Amino acid sequence: MSKLLAVGTVAFDAIETPFGKTDKILGGSGTYVGLAASQFGVKTGVVSVVGGDFSESYLEMMNSKGINTDGIEVDKKGKTFFWSGKYHNDMNSRDTLITELNVLETFTPVVPENFKDAGIVMLGNLHPLTQASVLDQMTERPKLVVLDTMNFWMDIALDDLHTVLKRVDVVTINDEEARQLSGEYSLVNAAKKIHEMGPKYVVIKKGEHGALLFNEGDMFYAPALPLAEVFDPTGAGDTFAGGFCGYLAKTEDISFNNMKNAIIYGSNLASFCVEKFGTERMETLTTEEVKKRLQAFKELTQFDIKIS
Repeated sequence: MSKLLAVGTVAFDAIETPFGKTDKILGGSGTYVGLAASQFGVKTGVVSVVGGDFSESYLEMMNSKGINTDGIEVDKKGKTFFWSGKYHNDMNSRDTLITELNVLETFTPVVPENFKDAGIVMLGNLHPLTQASVLDQMTERPKLVVLDTMNFWMDIALDDLHTVLKRVDVVTINDEEARQLSGEYSLVNAAKKIHEMGPKYVVIKKGEHGALLFNEGDMFYAPALPLAEVFDPTGAGDTFAGGFCGYLAKTEDISFNNMKNAIIYGSNLASFCVEKFGTERMETLTTEEVKKRLQAFKELTQFDIKIS
């Protein structure tokens, strides 16, 4: 079974949605990726940094899920990265109220020795130079490198982003980001342009409208499961990425056909993430719940088309 190395933020969030609001709660891309991957029993290590205000109980919770936290540096003199946002009624758009980089501002990731040979590396949404520094520390080229990024890095570090994109196999971005990165409105044409930048596979996330997978002319679409209520979309994209990578690490099959399954597994886990604020739902999620909803996904998407 492949090891999975996830690099990203372990953070505090304060969230307001039409369903309510929270004080500081656990969040961060590395946290969500790790919790999603833990559903597959794969050996997962998270590389990040937190401050002296970060409770040891959070690290203990992650360890209890089988997540290796040796790569999470604790800077006792600093404060943990903090983000606060307010979602609009459509739950797709939001306003950022506060962003405090804190210890993340001077973060230099250090990959633990026992994860330098990880088969799959998930580069969470960080500065492209930080993402590249992780790849530089690997003892051998991972079987699969997955990168997530956002508009912010396209605005301020586009050249660095282009450089690191040449070193990755899969890029996961949302539709708005795909259009900005490629300069193309059509997502099919956007994927072609992004392929030319280096990644063999392009995953375009469309929120409540599912996800698209592109691979050199081949295309696959997975819907999102319709939910009666969405309490908090924060972390859904990272949960999707963690499920995608976790499934591939468990099956040790990185073919296009198996990535179709990985997309479904990632979408399935993301549908749980949004049901409660922060990481609360992912912390209590059971294998039986996951299997039951996968069956619902199967019934939603599989049918025989009669061609007369």
